[in-house]
Amino acid sequence: MNKKVAYGLAFAALLIAPYIVYPIFLMKLLCFVLFACAFNLLIGFTGLLSFGHAAFFGGAGYITGWALKVAGVPMELGLLLGTAAGAGIGLIMGSLAIRRQGIYFTMITLALAQMLYFVFLQATFTGGEDGLQGVPRGKLLGLISLKSDMVLYYVVLAIVIAGFALIVRTIQSPFGQVLKAIKENEPRAISLGYDVDRYKLLAFVLSAGLAGLAGSTKTLVLGFETLTDVHWSMSGLVVLMTLVGGLGTIIGPVVGAVIIIALENKLGDFGNLLADLTSVEWFRTIGDSVTIVTGLIFIVCVLAFRRGIVGEIAARFEIFKKAR
Repeated sequence: MNKKVAYGLAFAALLIAPYIVYPIFLMKLLCFVLFACAFNLLIGFTGLLSFGHAAFFGGAGYITGWALKVAGVPMELGLLLGTAAGAGIGLIMGSLAIRRQGIYFTMITLALAQMLYFVFLQATFTGGEDGLQGVPRGKLLGLISLKSDMVLYYVVLAIVIAGFALIVRTIQSPFGQVLKAIKENEPRAISLGYDVDRYKLLAFVLSAGLAGLAGSTKTLVLGFETLTDVHWSMSGLVVLMTLVGGLGTIIGPVVGAVIIIALENKLGDFGNLLADLTSVEWFRTIGDSVTIVTGLIFIVCVLAFRRGIVGEIAARFEIFKKAR
């Protein structure tokens, strides 16, 4: 199928989705889709495994929440401030982390992100363990109220599509080709005269800014921000989404985010349905074991689908085309 046709069908499905599925769940899902795609830009196309992306996601959410609730800024400015905060944190962390490679780079990002977690835990404006509650949605362009979930859904959809389009354009640009070259053979990229550290830092900041946009949008949707979004487990969750969907593919993180978030939110309902159909009450406890289920999915993907779901499908399709 032509890519433009596929994107068109997906867009049409997203337009009618809130009439079928709960809009709040869809908006949360879209935020995590953008988060996973932003992370994939760094690991899938630059080869940098960051374990600190929760700092950008949650940090931007706190800044946006504070700006909307306390400072009373317009919705658009609140999102921009959160995105800029994510990019700024990424600039500081990236400047320190890119001096190292491999596991050392990963551990530095994890350490810096955990330092930021404790800052947010102690800071007064974050609400500590209670989180930042009661964040208002405000109005779009000062005119259209965003209290309606349906109206907000289409605003969030436009934000996520814009972010996704930016990621695709970046990957297909000359800048993106240099990032792929760095991932595949960094010494060769250096020998060709590219300032590898500069490209890595730019990719890191761009990924952080987009992750910040996802976190800011999530705070706007849910109306609160908590320490969960800045904890290291959130960084692990986005790694899981990317690996399950397909590392280094454009659609893979989208698929991975849909699977993981759907499991987290709907596994309990599925268990209740099985219990009602089979009269086996044990199925009702499945919702409490979501981490075990996601862990099993991760193990299966590592053992049987090393390229992720989308990566494996694409590889099998290529084999089929060559066989024909």
